[in-house]
Amino acid sequence: MSTAPHEWSAAALSVASGSSAAMRRAVVLATCTGVTFLYAMTVTVANVSLPQMQGSLSASQDQIAWVVTLNIVATAVATPLSAWLVARLGRRRLMLCSIFGFALSSLACGLANSLEALVAFRILQGAFGAPLVPVSQAVIQDSYPKASHGTVIAIFGMGSVLGPTMGPVLGGYLSELYSWRWVFFMIVPFTLVALLAVWLFLHDSEKPSLVRLDWTGFLTLAVAVACVQLMLDRGERADWFESSEIIAYAALAIAGLYLFVTHTFIARQPFLTPAMFRNRNFSIGLVIVFVFGMLNVTPMTLVPPLLQNIGGYPDSIIGLILGARGSGTLLAFCSMIYLSRFDPRKLITIGFLLQASAGWMMAQLDVNLTVADVVLPMFVQGFGVGILWVPITMVTFSTLASAHLNEGTAVYHLIRNIGSSVHISISIALVIRMTRTNYAELAPALSPFNELLSMPWVTGRFNVDSSGGLLALHGELGRQASMIGYIDSFYFFSMTALLVLPLVMFIAHRKA
Repeated sequence: MSTAPHEWSAAALSVASGSSAAMRRAVVLATCTGVTFLYAMTVTVANVSLPQMQGSLSASQDQIAWVVTLNIVATAVATPLSAWLVARLGRRRLMLCSIFGFALSSLACGLANSLEALVAFRILQGAFGAPLVPVSQAVIQDSYPKASHGTVIAIFGMGSVLGPTMGPVLGGYLSELYSWRWVFFMIVPFTLVALLAVWLFLHDSEKPSLVRLDWTGFLTLAVAVACVQLMLDRGERADWFESSEIIAYAALAIAGLYLFVTHTFIARQPFLTPAMFRNRNFSIGLVIVFVFGMLNVTPMTLVPPLLQNIGGYPDSIIGLILGARGSGTLLAFCSMIYLSRFDPRKLITIGFLLQASAGWMMAQLDVNLTVADVVLPMFVQGFGVGILWVPITMVTFSTLASAHLNEGTAVYHLIRNIGSSVHISISIALVIRMTRTNYAELAPALSPFNELLSMPWVTGRFNVDSSGGLLALHGELGRQASMIGYIDSFYFFSMTALLVLPLVMFIAHRKA
């Protein structure tokens, strides 16, 4: 006898018992985790191939950056729309449409023959992929009883957090072996498998409804989010508020946010339900996941250029070091299957302390860094990420009504992504600014009046009487100044992790 589709729905599975129901839930969990891993991997997969794209498409460094920037903007704008799309289409139909559109846009990215076409298809890729993570999380949380949420969120988290780690490794290998186009081509077969799995294993019990979209709320929020992302991504290249472009983005972001907030409180059916934010754990969880987002991806952005420019390491070694971070995250997720039964407040505290410790260890590095010097703090940072993800998610949604789950997961991942953008932009700006400052402070020592420079046993190969020696001295000075800039950014990373800890005391927690 065939199984009725409604028996596979999330609501039915959460209360079903027996080995058959357990197997169905496991299949749903595997499907949603795979879909999430697929999308999360593509967020960073193109970054390592930007130099190849730049040469192939005859683009400047500033122009090729739009390939990443507008993909992030499209994802940020489309993410809050997930809840309304679920109401109109249902979770299963939305995921099928999103995966299909994601596959086509990924294929089109690989076939693009101009920068304009590549940027346009990257926008579509971000827009189609945006609903996949929040909807997958909502499906999983609805499919399992709350007593099992710790375990299943740990397994699901492997997809959303390990994906950005694996993306650059696979992308770098394929672009080096073939070309940058295969970074996008490799996605297509996996999306077809994901499409088949969603078609077979996910079902909705509720029928789609004709819910009216609050266009004013959506458009004002979209303008605010898009301008914030553009401001953060373009800020350092455009010299921040010295540029009229950045000032315009900031003004539009403030105006959009103001209009969105005021409209939300006066509209009868606002785009986001204000009652959702009156839930204490949900609001505190959003602040904590914002900081989690700030810490999650920043080391992956700072460490590769540090190893390449300061240490002179090849891409293969850098990939192995990033793999050490992924190993730490994987080990933590496996541990959380057991540890999730403990007080989430203690786990969150431990996780942020691990992040602070990792930042402190990286701040003790110098220009003579070795692989072992970097592997340990990266492993600790990855382990801290895995420890944090599960309790933060459990706390945020522990007291939120199931009616707000679709909206809540969309906002949750939007805030996390914005946190990543904010901290990455600040960290990169800090490295660049402090490098310039340190260079300016060190340069006066390289003066004809410095008697030490006349002693060959002091200067060594840095002979100030030859152009080659001066060039080597200039390079070493820049290297030392840049290293100090990275050290300052790692101290900032540690302080960010510690500043959020007092907020943990305000989390409401009831023992099961």
